[in-house]
Amino acid sequence: MKHVLSFTLNGSPVEVLAKPTDTLLDLLREQLDVMSPKRGCDEGDCGACTVLLDDKPVNACLILAAKAHRKKVITIEGLERNGELHAIQEAFVQYGAVQCGFCTPGMILVAKALLDQNPHPTEEQIRKAISGNLCRCTGYQQIVEAISSLAGIHG
Repeated sequence: MKHVLSFTLNGSPVEVLAKPTDTLLDLLREQLDVMSPKRGCDEGDCGACTVLLDDKPVNACLILAAKAHRKKVITIEGLERNGELHAIQEAFVQYGAVQCGFCTPGMILVAKALLDQNPHPTEEQIRKAISGNLCRCTGYQQIVEAISSLAGIHG
């Protein structure tokens, strides 16, 4: 049996039918064609499926779609405005924090949540915030530098 879910996706209202067992990741990718949350481990370990649910990072593979009902969901597609990249996206490009790109959407969303909550995090706080997102390409230093550049930290 399917239920109607209503929520805001990247600033636009959405109404969709979902089974009680659908994850938010399934709903986003398979029904709404939002491809930035990646299917990685399906266990909440890699962070490739990270989205913001009411401005908090969550692993979409672990969250039932029903949890999004009457809430706000943001994916990487929701950050650009009028064709312009968000400052965090720009910093990732500038600092070489984007390589294969698989982890990038989740990393950027975690960074956004961190900087929205704490505009001047320490390097330790940045590393802790991104610790749930695995990257196989960058070694994390460029990611930390990109986030730090927005926080006014020089590292």
